[in-house]
Amino acid sequence: MLVSQILKLKGSAVYTCSPLETVAAAACVLHSRRVGALVVMDEGDHVVGMLSERDIVRVIAQQGHMGLQAPVSSCMTRGVIYADPTETVADLMTRMTDRRIRHLPVCRDDRLVGIVSIGDLVKTKIAEAEHEAEELKAYIAQG
Repeated sequence: MLVSQILKLKGSAVYTCSPLETVAAAACVLHSRRVGALVVMDEGDHVVGMLSERDIVRVIAQQGHMGLQAPVSSCMTRGVIYADPTETVADLMTRMTDRRIRHLPVCRDDRLVGIVSIGDLVKTKIAEAEHEAEELKAYIAQG
């Protein structure tokens, strides 16, 4: 299955924040939206980083509660790794596993068009395996 097909099923909603927002404000968005990461966008709508729950834990461990008042830019992950809508689930699973990341923004022509998580990919793989098992059962039952 392609990333574009996953986005058609799950939708293309992406939660973002500014690099100038406080870590505390971004944490509130993560909590209220029930997501594990935000795409950090500058004023020109360019992706400049990712902020994950892991990044927030790291800043609190290093700076204590004062880290929550720091700007997102101080602890976001830079050097964002992207997905393309034409890539396969298997390609992304390999990249995410190798890089130990759980969220990939999806870009087409340098424009953010969605986001996929490792959970989205696992859900897709399970659905594909279940579908294949049902087809095999039907084939065997036909004799």
